[in-house]
Amino acid sequence: MSITIAVDILGGDHAPLVPLEGVASTHDTFQDVSFLLFGPQEIIQDFLDKKPHLKDRCHVVDAPEHVTNDTPARDAVRGLKNSSMRLAIEAVRDGKAQGVVSGGNTGAYMALSKIILKTLEGIDRPAITGTLPSLKGAIVMLDLGANVEATAEQLCQFAQMGEAFSRHVLGHQNPSVGLLNIGSEELKGHADLKEAYDIIKATKAVANFHGYVEGDDIMHGTTDVVVTDGFTGNVSLKTMEGAVHFLVGVFKEELSRKLRFKVGALLAKDALTAFKQQLDPRHHNGAPFLGLKGVAVKSHGGMDEVGFSNALGVAINMVSRDLNSHILEEVRRIQGFE
Repeated sequence: MSITIAVDILGGDHAPLVPLEGVASTHDTFQDVSFLLFGPQEIIQDFLDKKPHLKDRCHVVDAPEHVTNDTPARDAVRGLKNSSMRLAIEAVRDGKAQGVVSGGNTGAYMALSKIILKTLEGIDRPAITGTLPSLKGAIVMLDLGANVEATAEQLCQFAQMGEAFSRHVLGHQNPSVGLLNIGSEELKGHADLKEAYDIIKATKAVANFHGYVEGDDIMHGTTDVVVTDGFTGNVSLKTMEGAVHFLVGVFKEELSRKLRFKVGALLAKDALTAFKQQLDPRHHNGAPFLGLKGVAVKSHGGMDEVGFSNALGVAINMVSRDLNSHILEEVRRIQGFE
């Protein structure tokens, strides 16, 4: 299967170099993938001239305008018709590419993606989806910020999309799904959450519904998929990121204090390397906007080329495994769409 990914070269804190280097790395890993590179033609062409082996599967599309981190979403939508972000998304809509990746302004990227690609039948709103480390391996969490509030029906849709991603992209055979709540008891939670619980159970919207999970269940890996609204999901994600940075910082500080700690670190070098690898955010980078008619993946703006390459890999895997058709199949099964 031949796949083409559109790339916003101007998106991200370290653009255009990081997206270009990310493409170069991915180019060598995926031999059947081509790339449409959207950005200033002169800059991209200069990069490709220095790496001529990329030219066989990397094609330049001039996009002189730039959606910056400070660009309001409404301005990105109403103006900037030739921005690298907009034109890359339009390439997916027009069938020139099967997926798009950008590290740019999240609000503008989501707004443009919803308007240009539109949502799948039966899906009310797309959800930002993340892959997170846990004690039991990679888990899926959504929504991470697209929808500050979510109705019971939308939470049910998130559950189905998260289950499909876990099964078909991460390879979990029978992924368990949990609704994030302030307790595991059925009586706890607000009205929409309780209604979502009832809908999922009554309709069997997902095959392996665990029920409610709490905050400490996320990184413990109690379920393969954690479902919540965008407000709670974003706060949870940022809290976990902060906790990891804190623990790593304290650990490094303690190691530097005494010689015997340094010796112990040398003896445990392999274990510490594995620990660092598991928590390295670069290897979990790439947040899909699930629920769109097309694949759109958000790379964290601060990522280096390793992280950006991982986001490209997420988009490629979603396309190659035809994730959207699996989401539609599940939604139609419950909602009766023909």
